[in-house]
Amino acid sequence: MAIAPFRFWAFLGALAPTLAMAFALYLQYGRELEPCPMCIFQRVAMIGLIIVWLAALAHGPARWGRWVYAALGGLVAGIGAAIAARHVWLQNLPEDQVPACGPSLDYLMEVSPWQEVVATVLRGDGNCAIIDASFLGLSIPGWTLVAFVGLGLASLLVPLLSTAKES
Repeated sequence: MAIAPFRFWAFLGALAPTLAMAFALYLQYGRELEPCPMCIFQRVAMIGLIIVWLAALAHGPARWGRWVYAALGGLVAGIGAAIAARHVWLQNLPEDQVPACGPSLDYLMEVSPWQEVVATVLRGDGNCAIIDASFLGLSIPGWTLVAFVGLGLASLLVPLLSTAKES
């Protein structure tokens, strides 16, 4: 079933989230859509995927090492998917159940310990419930969720798709 060298798949594994980040930056700076705190956390997960697959690309591991990178990629993608799923859930709450808007991430980081910042952001607030843009009926966090699920599944397939010999 192996159809290409591991480094080819690792390159694609780094390229896909890089393109997703480029699109996020385009939306922020080209379309002036400011990311909410949950969006920023999703970006951190995308960057985490880039780092995992760039490390895999540089390392070019054999057999079990490929599974380690695949598991790391799947884990980071799973964390990103969980954050995106929470974001989508907040966006689909009835208006009367949407939490109040909270302070900015910059402010939270100035006045709170990091554990409290993470907990506050993951709870979400009214800023995260706003749908600024959608495409084919899915909001940006919805598409991000689709991307994380796809990247997580792809990560787990890489060891199976890569050729057996060192690449």
